[in-house]
Amino acid sequence: MIVKEIIEEEVLTLAEAKEILATLTERMKEAEGREGEEEEEVRYEQRKALEHASKFAKLGVEDSKALISDLLKLKKINNTIAVRIADLMPRSKNEVRAIYAKEQFTLSEEDIDEILDCVARYI
Repeated sequence: MIVKEIIEEEVLTLAEAKEILATLTERMKEAEGREGEEEEEVRYEQRKALEHASKFAKLGVEDSKALISDLLKLKKINNTIAVRIADLMPRSKNEVRAIYAKEQFTLSEEDIDEILDCVARYI
């Protein structure tokens, strides 16, 4: 597959990626059963991505979106970090610090506790 132009880019949670990949896989399987249409096999990369998303997605789509919206209300959180937190579901202060390791600012203990409180509501 050759990509000529990126039209739009969006950060997705593992739950959202899993849902999209599952839908695409189902469409391809349905197309295999129809006669007269060109059969399109599910690609290796797509199968592996679906397996990974199924194995590591800890929340459903609705819960992950709700968690992200709760996290975005806190300070020092942008959409990308909120998605990382929703995917990883950190349970300790050190895990939250690891998520913020590449950022140019550090979190206070209060900020970390607020993040962990948000995550705890969805576990």
